[in-house]
Amino acid sequence: MKGAKREGKREEKSTQPILPFHADKVLLAQTDTTVGFLSQNADSLAFIKERPQHKHFLKVYADWKNFKASYGRIPKAHRSRVRRSDKTTYIVKNNAFRVIHEPHHHDLIKSYGWLFSTSANQSGHKYEQNFCEASADVIIEDFRGLHENPPSSIIRLGKHKAKRVR
Repeated sequence: MKGAKREGKREEKSTQPILPFHADKVLLAQTDTTVGFLSQNADSLAFIKERPQHKHFLKVYADWKNFKASYGRIPKAHRSRVRRSDKTTYIVKNNAFRVIHEPHHHDLIKSYGWLFSTSANQSGHKYEQNFCEASADVIIEDFRGLHENPPSSIIRLGKHKAKRVR
């Protein structure tokens, strides 16, 4: 029947992802760029890497919906560049973020919505597999294995200008 109202209460979808059992644990996994530690707890990552507490971590998002719900402001002049980029980290107002497009890493992050990410090494040191495996709570190894690759490029975005940091 056209124009008829539906009876009953409409269910609202939750924007919060259902977190797996290891939400606060530190994961060791191959990311879209290099092997890295992932967690929703920044303090755990800082402790493992022996990094100062005031330094911020990169926040990786599974999709634009989670990014917009959490942070969501990109200067208008740069929106197209950010949306189309791959393996590039952006800094806006001292918040570093990246939206993941690579399918294997995306599937991991999708169950969380977002995660803090950092390279799997001590601050200022090279990658050591023994240190990483001893430090991580959960090791996720797929067909790609765990190996070091070049890191992502980093671009700081201002209102009108973009400056390459790395």
